[in-house]
Amino acid sequence: MIKFGISTLCLILLFSALWAQSPNTRQENFNIRKGIAIDGYDPVSYFSERPLEGRSDLSYKHQGITYLFASTANLAAFKSDPTRYEPAFGGWCAYAMGETGEKVKIDPGTFKILDGKLYLFYNFWGNNTLNKWNQQEQILKVKAEQHWKKLVPQ
Repeated sequence: MIKFGISTLCLILLFSALWAQSPNTRQENFNIRKGIAIDGYDPVSYFSERPLEGRSDLSYKHQGITYLFASTANLAAFKSDPTRYEPAFGGWCAYAMGETGEKVKIDPGTFKILDGKLYLFYNFWGNNTLNKWNQQEQILKVKAEQHWKKLVPQ
């Protein structure tokens, strides 16, 4: 019989947690198109004046996901705290994630910063899901977090 000490069990649990969010899992579940997140928009720019398209020469890959940036300052800000700037639910529509758990495309110009986190929304053909989100925000946020954790375990 094999016996494990506390430190060995802690290491096993740590590696299990890291494996749960491997770059492959993130790439399979994040909203990336042509290898780029947020349709090429700069995630840091959402926290300042307005969303800006990133530049291909200012890119950074974080845990398997590539982001583009509008400036070197935004790139540096992201590198210093990627968790702060990465969009909620892998960049999929927050409303759809909360309502059904589906991964639905977004309009990069339709967003909300809530509790310091970026939320993106579908806004096409007269269907702006940000308006629906605002009506049931607290309920949808909890449901979306539950659905997302099933796709990308924390």
